[in-house]
Amino acid sequence: MTTPSLQRRLGLGDAVFIGLGSMVGAGVFAVWAPAADAAGTGLLVGLAIAAVVALGNATSSAQLAAAHPTSGGTYAYGRAELGPWWGFIAGWGFVIGKTASCAAMALTFAAYAAPPGWERPVAIAAVALLTAVNWFGVTRTAGAARVIVVITLGALAAAVTAAISGGAVADSFASGSLWAGGAYGILQSAGLLFFAFAGYARIATMGEEVREPRRVIPRAIVIAFAIALAVYAVVAVAVLAALGPAGVAASTQPVADAAARSGWAWIGVVVRVGAAAGSLGALLALIAGVSRTAFAMARERDLPAVLDRVHPRWHVPHRAELTAGALVVVLVAVVDLRGAIGFSSFGVLLYYFVANVAALRQRGEARRYPAALQIVGAIGCLVLAVTLPWTSVVAGVVVVAVGVAYRAIRLSRAA
Repeated sequence: MTTPSLQRRLGLGDAVFIGLGSMVGAGVFAVWAPAADAAGTGLLVGLAIAAVVALGNATSSAQLAAAHPTSGGTYAYGRAELGPWWGFIAGWGFVIGKTASCAAMALTFAAYAAPPGWERPVAIAAVALLTAVNWFGVTRTAGAARVIVVITLGALAAAVTAAISGGAVADSFASGSLWAGGAYGILQSAGLLFFAFAGYARIATMGEEVREPRRVIPRAIVIAFAIALAVYAVVAVAVLAALGPAGVAASTQPVADAAARSGWAWIGVVVRVGAAAGSLGALLALIAGVSRTAFAMARERDLPAVLDRVHPRWHVPHRAELTAGALVVVLVAVVDLRGAIGFSSFGVLLYYFVANVAALRQRGEARRYPAALQIVGAIGCLVLAVTLPWTSVVAGVVVVAVGVAYRAIRLSRAA
């Protein structure tokens, strides 16, 4: 039987915008409140820690993607470099973590775009719409990502300008200690902020649809990561300076509230449009990434074989996309935003731990970056995972255990 495969239609610009659509999306509007609640002004230290860990992960992903240009990201890399069980743990962590991320993005979109009381129905409608966009081909996904990223960056630029023009710096920010949240609080904020940096995985998971993947994917990952880090650093300082750490922690819309200090009547609408667009961009790329990983896992029979079908006209894993969309709809109906962020971070940190270990094993021409980066990335992933809110850790461990049990049962029946 012919192995199902996808078509290579994406160039460097497409890949960069898909990555940016995931990183500079709803996370930049949603993640500051839980991070400030954990560490106060120390979230700036947490952001630096998250960036260092993310750099290790990004370079590991880039190095692995150059050697293994196929769909599935670290699921495929883990299988090739470490063995099937490692690959399964990575793929399962990604699917469950990023499905929760999809729910977080949909809920963030609805918080900015929906009338009061209509948040969940609007979030469900957004998931259905973007699942349909992905259905009609990856080039449409990339085109939509370009438009959405431009709108989001424009809105963020306006919001930062407005926050800075608002006048005096919040006293609690000017006089606050970066270490007031303590080591645990800072590490917890880093784990939550990591949620925002993980978008470069979307580029790697689509490795089977990128032209010249050995050259394009590593470059796209590094470019997208560098741009996203600069954006997050600027927004973090602007929001904290405008509202102070306590104000950020208490806000449900910290970027909008910071911008509102300017007194500009129109800025609230601009921020809402940017946040809604960013949320949609992240959701679009996330659904694409989850479905490609599920497709790769189904192709190896680590998920039900029914998910490995490719649409004959649109050349997308349509059954995996529909399944991912349906699961996100269920989550949107039952979870809250902060819980989704923490749970997502646990699954994705597990995924990147495997990526770092797999990249550390590569030798010779396959090695592109110093091994020290992979060691820092692997240790950082473990530390950040265990310092997440305990409810997120417990839920993550339970869901991973369910996945392990599923695969063990399947293998025993196949024997």
